Amino acid sequence: MSHIKDIGDDFLSLFLPRLCLACRAHLVRGEEVLCMECLLSMARTDFHLKRDNMLEQAFWGRCRIERAAAFSIYNRGSRIRRLIHSLKYDGRKDIGVMLGQMYGYTLAGSGFMDDIDIIVPVPLSSGRQRERGYNQSALIAEGLSASTRVPFRNDILIRTGRSESQTRRGRYERWENVEGLFAVRDPSAIRGKHILIADDVITTGSTMEACVDAVSQTGDIKVSVVALATAQKLTL
Repeated sequence: MSHIKDIGDDFLSLFLPRLCLACRAHLVRGEEVLCMECLLSMARTDFHLKRDNMLEQAFWGRCRIERAAAFSIYNRGSRIRRLIHSLKYDGRKDIGVMLGQMYGYTLAGSGFMDDIDIIVPVPLSSGRQRERGYNQSALIAEGLSASTRVPFRNDILIRTGRSESQTRRGRYERWENVEGLFAVRDPSAIRGKHILIADDVITTGSTMEACVDAVSQTGDIKVSVVALATAQKLTL
């Protein structure tokens, strides 16, 4: 039966070719979303192997986190930037789950996930989620959960409003823009736990900082953060 399916897939690819979302090359059998060349050549941070890495340092003096990691570097022309754009604006939900699952295997193999109890995605505003139809960070959390076997909860951290663009704002203005923007629906569900907050990309760090502050108010909690990508030089 699988042989017949392979023949059918090959036949369909003649008329509806599957293309790598990063380089637009034709995908061969066994490749999904990305070709093997793009997958292997994508810039990795390896932050999960480095204590006091650049991303952790970005939160020093802002909020208390246990550790921080990001899969790749987000800059102009990078493969991860094109993938995240397709995830957020082209309806390619499969990208979030796939990359989350792939990164989850890496994190689990390094011990990064050893004492994590719950994965919590950064929530979207209700308006933006209606426009998009999904929360890309929840898809990433779903992928992370699938490969690490750490449960994810999409109903713990909620967004109480909609922030404005962070572009051209100073650090204090960015903090004001997201202050009090998030809240915990059921503090008892996370008290005494180690929470991993997951997002698609960390650029200024202000949104993640606001999320960490919100869950930290429950007390007796540890928080770590993770993202598919981070800016090469975070705007502090």
